[in-house]
Amino acid sequence: MVKRTPFFRRHDSNAFPARVGPGPSCFAATVLAHDPLNVARLPGIPMKRVFNFSAGPAALPEVVLRRAAAEMLDWHGSGMSVMEMSHRGSEFISIAEKCEADLRRLLSVPTDYKVLFLQGGALAQNALIPMNLLGDKSIADYVDTGSWSKKSIGEAKRYCRINIAASAEDKQYTYVPRQEEWRLSPDAAYVHVCTNETIGGVEYQWTPDTGSLPLVADMSSHILSRSIDVSRFGVIYAGAQKNMGSAGLTVVIIRADLLDRAHEDTPSVFNFGVQADAESMYNTPPTYAVYIAGLVFEWLLEQGGLAAIEAKNIAKAALLYDYLDQSGWYRNLVRHEDRSRMNVPFFLADDRLDREFLSGAKQRGMVQLKGHRSVGGMRASIYNAMPVEGVQALVEYMKEFEAKHG
Repeated sequence: MVKRTPFFRRHDSNAFPARVGPGPSCFAATVLAHDPLNVARLPGIPMKRVFNFSAGPAALPEVVLRRAAAEMLDWHGSGMSVMEMSHRGSEFISIAEKCEADLRRLLSVPTDYKVLFLQGGALAQNALIPMNLLGDKSIADYVDTGSWSKKSIGEAKRYCRINIAASAEDKQYTYVPRQEEWRLSPDAAYVHVCTNETIGGVEYQWTPDTGSLPLVADMSSHILSRSIDVSRFGVIYAGAQKNMGSAGLTVVIIRADLLDRAHEDTPSVFNFGVQADAESMYNTPPTYAVYIAGLVFEWLLEQGGLAAIEAKNIAKAALLYDYLDQSGWYRNLVRHEDRSRMNVPFFLADDRLDREFLSGAKQRGMVQLKGHRSVGGMRASIYNAMPVEGVQALVEYMKEFEAKHG
């Protein structure tokens, strides 16, 4: 039996991981052996790392960044950076295959589902979903829970009739409509939901039951933050730049029986069936973004998988929400049972102090807390890579600010 050293060493935060084992994606010594210029340690150069609360592109695990830095010039003795590799060469194919295998392991993706590594972000999928799933139908159901749902609806209207099965607009998108309130169309091609609204901080804490209608979910801002049952969905799609890696990669997980529904005018590069047959290599994939996602997947597995990371996310979110609830000075408007674990919007009692709050946070090493321009206020995005220390630092600063101005 081959002994495998953990991907990230648990007892030395400055150490680089070693992997030993067969196969082109493994290497026998530490990552430092593939860092001839010692770029990852950057000796003598001051390094400042902040708590980055950006909604996306978002913070990545520091150990992933260090690993990528160490492998930048020479990936596993190949003499090439991943950015320089042919996407059809054995080196990158091994990266892509392991990336998919690890994602399947994390999400327990059934064998009758295809995993696609595409481009264009979730916004592109707003058009590609109807192009690929309508088949001979002319209507699709959408649940409107906020800004990203509205974007999906607006784009899909170009291709078919839209039935708004349920909407939270009546309460300024501060909740998820309960299933019994939905009005689905029996002849719809699919039902579309956005399971976490990044701007409004609204998250499904349950999986809808749409019967025989395929359930399509935009999971961009909370995928891999919690355990899910993939078999309950027809299609899951997500931009990588929040919880999976860097900008440029879009992951689509689709049930195989839905791959033959694309409209005949769908461009080949946007056709899910064509991309599935080509193993996401019909055109050049976003190679470096795939590589970074693969490192994140390895990191998640080393943390104990999604059950372990979900427990950490619950604890981080509770820390922030508990303070918001006991404070009479900050407000979160989302219905309690629908609050997002990943994106926490909040408002100061006096919005004239917003600029001072952001300035003070930056001075303390906390950045990207400004709320989306469409709603104002503040927003703390606390994705997988945000350590609990970052949330603790934010809460302590909020207490200090409230004591000064409250």
